[in-house]
Amino acid sequence: MGIEDDDPYAQAAVGKLKIKGDNGIKKKKKKKDKKHLEKQVSKAMESNIETTEHVQPARVTKTKAELAFLKQQEKMQSQRILEKASMTHKERVEKFNQHLDNLTEHFDIPKVSWTK
Repeated sequence: MGIEDDDPYAQAAVGKLKIKGDNGIKKKKKKKDKKHLEKQVSKAMESNIETTEHVQPARVTKTKAELAFLKQQEKMQSQRILEKASMTHKERVEKFNQHLDNLTEHFDIPKVSWTK
């Protein structure tokens, strides 16, 4: 029984760990030419325009629930707009100040002064 038998790390692997399938070769990222990309985009746009001229768009119909939801959303949005438009900025500030006055002193910032 020597020192090697007592050392629990004697059989530990030395060096960095290797990932499965990693041969140590790093792939280089290809830089794409901007002009080449612009040509591809313009070709795609032209082909898209040509295909849309020949194909009629599918008619999208909404269910009763979707229509009711959209109607309710519009109603709530118009109600919010009316509430905001009903008060001026000055009135909102006064209302906020009244709210702050009604809060308990627990929420006030305590004085931090050693002189007084």
